[in-house]
Amino acid sequence: MELAEMQEVASMMGMPSFAARQLMEWVYVRRVRSIADMTNISVKHRNLLMQHYEVGVYDPVEAVHSLDGTIKYLFKIAEGQYVEAVYIPDADRATLCVSSQVGCKMHCAFCMTGRQGFGAHLTAADILNQFYAIPESQSLTNVVMMGMGEPLDNTDEVLKALRLLTDTKLLAWSPRRITLSTVGVKGNLQRFIEECDCHLAISLHAPTPVLRAELMPAERIYSITDIVKLLKRYDFAGQRRLSFEYILFEGLNDTLADARKLVHLLDGLQCRINLIRFHAIPGSSLDGVPMERMVAFRDYLTRHGFFTTIRASRGEDIYAACGMLSTQKLKEQRNNNN
Repeated sequence: MELAEMQEVASMMGMPSFAARQLMEWVYVRRVRSIADMTNISVKHRNLLMQHYEVGVYDPVEAVHSLDGTIKYLFKIAEGQYVEAVYIPDADRATLCVSSQVGCKMHCAFCMTGRQGFGAHLTAADILNQFYAIPESQSLTNVVMMGMGEPLDNTDEVLKALRLLTDTKLLAWSPRRITLSTVGVKGNLQRFIEECDCHLAISLHAPTPVLRAELMPAERIYSITDIVKLLKRYDFAGQRRLSFEYILFEGLNDTLADARKLVHLLDGLQCRINLIRFHAIPGSSLDGVPMERMVAFRDYLTRHGFFTTIRASRGEDIYAACGMLSTQKLKEQRNNNN
């Protein structure tokens, strides 16, 4: 709940007007898990609140540890519905990769979440719970909305979660510590840019609309050329960062000619490019490329004025790396057990 909603609760419970702020502090600053622990709320009002509400924090049902220190957490959202979040420690950084949906509607050819299909939208509470409920919560330095689902297909709940996360009187996260990744749901992309100050990453993966449509069916609705035109209307030269994510596939988008087309597509944008190694998924005919080719691709883009990095791969051994999150098999297994 945001403050206006909490004020309605306080009013309905017959509590004084200042109680809404107290409730917000207990939930978001002190992070209590039980209304019973809200000691500056009267016993009468605590009991009344507990008849109608709960704090809403729930623990992950499973944690899988990678050899590289990455941890994949599993959360049960509803009966038969599960979602994954990934904790990635790296020197002085600790990043949480957060999900926004059970499954995904976008059906990208290289992504296991897309193959799972769409299951459910997460509420703002489900999104924030991934941040709250893991043991490493207090040590997190960065959050990326890059887990299961397309965040801008669930815009209202995602923006609500981000508002609460960045509220200076509550969790007080800097928007510069948060990145949202999207295929570019055009109308909702504009809304995100104008309503939120968090970093933006566009899932690109091809230098031309034709090839992108082969890999990402969403291109047929949300054209990358239209998305680039939209992005050029905004200023990304300051602290807010715009980046493009690009997985290299053998024989598809990995030549210097492809890099040249990419330079042409993004010309005039203040942005960076993140190159990502393809993580093989079952049943896919796509192949990754050797590191030497990724380096050559990076160096070409760098020479042509784009700050380009090769993203380190983490958690591949536990299916926690980019494009590998899926709870479909788990759902089927647990349904069979029942």
